[in-house]
Amino acid sequence: MSGDETKSRPAGGAAGTVAAEPDEWRQSTSASGYAAGPDGGSAAAAARFWSVRRVPAALTAAAATVGTGLLLYDVVAVRAERPAMRWRRRVADELAARPLDDAWVLAAAALAVLLGAWLVLLAVTPGLRGVLPMRHASPDLRAGLDRRAASVVLRDRAMQISGVRSVRVSVGRRRVSARAESHFRELDDVRADLAAVLGDGIRELGLAHRPELSVHVRRPPAKG
Repeated sequence: MSGDETKSRPAGGAAGTVAAEPDEWRQSTSASGYAAGPDGGSAAAAARFWSVRRVPAALTAAAATVGTGLLLYDVVAVRAERPAMRWRRRVADELAARPLDDAWVLAAAALAVLLGAWLVLLAVTPGLRGVLPMRHASPDLRAGLDRRAASVVLRDRAMQISGVRSVRVSVGRRRVSARAESHFRELDDVRADLAAVLGDGIRELGLAHRPELSVHVRRPPAKG
């Protein structure tokens, strides 16, 4: 097999058919002996971290406070036999004059529904995607690893492999993808070394759920 060809294997190192891929990247989804999935620890270890979401909470609280304060002030003013605020009289007149199928009424209702759905979505989803849960031995302790920090660690490991000219490592919640350029050595050998080193590196990160590993190797583009 030439240095510009390699074989594609499924996860777990099972042998596949030998074929040159149409794309310039040559791919292997995982290293032999590397398995994605839960990596021990308690069930709580795999739970994602929840975002505090200070900005949406602050905006919602500010809007509720301002709206409630204006309505309360206006009600007190009317009870004190003073005229209602101009904006409330305008809104009351518009609501009394416009039919329910009016474009502005439908647009306002749609906006209110979208805002409500957005707030519900924020309330029921974790949202903190940049932190990966880690294993822990104590149920009272939780640890997380920043995805960018994990990418830097794995990239440094990959750059130590002979023949690797450059590499980009992207760490996601379900997959680690490495794209490398090799200016010498057989691509098969470089890919196998990358898969082995990155597989060991992922295991040593101590993640509660090990992601799948995808390794892509190519020759650098020809100059001129």
